[in-house]
Amino acid sequence: MTEDYTSTEPEDQLCRKEEVVKVGSIVVPVFFALLVVFSCIGNLLVLVILVLYEKFRSLINILILNLAVSDLLFTFSLPFWASYFIWGWTFGEAGCKAVKFLFYVGFCSSVLFLTVMTVQRYMAVVHPLSDWERCRSFSVAPFIIWILSGTAALLVSLHSQVLEHEGNLYCEFDSVQAKHATVYLQNVFFLIAFCIMGFCQVRMFQTIAQSRSKRRHKTIKLIFCIGLIFFIGWAPYNIVMFLRILQDYGLSSFIDCNASIRLDYAFYACRLLAFSHCCLNPVFYALIGKKFQKHLQTILKKMC
Repeated sequence: MTEDYTSTEPEDQLCRKEEVVKVGSIVVPVFFALLVVFSCIGNLLVLVILVLYEKFRSLINILILNLAVSDLLFTFSLPFWASYFIWGWTFGEAGCKAVKFLFYVGFCSSVLFLTVMTVQRYMAVVHPLSDWERCRSFSVAPFIIWILSGTAALLVSLHSQVLEHEGNLYCEFDSVQAKHATVYLQNVFFLIAFCIMGFCQVRMFQTIAQSRSKRRHKTIKLIFCIGLIFFIGWAPYNIVMFLRILQDYGLSSFIDCNASIRLDYAFYACRLLAFSHCCLNPVFYALIGKKFQKHLQTILKKMC
């Protein structure tokens, strides 16, 4: 999370953004509350189904399990950010570092697990005869992902602190350089993941399109939707984040107050869209499958 409540740039001192902050303090907490509810329901259902009905011998089930845990970690940080938009930061410096850690470990691991799952599907569709699942690099992939995500999140957490501005407390980066470095790395991270996923999606699309299977149209639509939702969710958010960095550098295009306000509103909208991934992941990667649907029906029957 990179907020600009306390921006000290010259243009922000002249441009009053009380209305932007007011809108954010209403819309963002409500939307985050909905995300928490739907994400917890969806991801907890996935975990229950996996534990009760599925075996963990297959790589895809292990990846789905880890993705659900990743989404839940990301989700657990959202109530704190919702409170932040209403009352400012009230959880102390240790809470600031802990919530930032949860947020970024969930964000990084989620994108990495989605990427590995796409590669897994690519290998299963394009190279079905290869014995790739026994490859050691795939079997240790979850451990590597958690180590990488934890390291990245820890670095961000260590560069976070509580700042005071005009009597209000904010959980922010300890320097502008740390904030910019995080955004740059986040953009590069997304670009690499998108290129890998894009290549795999295109090759799977081509392979399935040439197949004579009756289910190919449904599979093609699913692959297309997964790739499209990933791009629509994260591309605008990363672009807007980069534009806000240009604004910090005082480029003439963003010195105009109206342009700066429009960019802030775009940032709100793109962030809400991107954060929705924690609700959509269980739908597209688990609950949409026939086996999971049957298990879900069994659970609902038992509940009724």
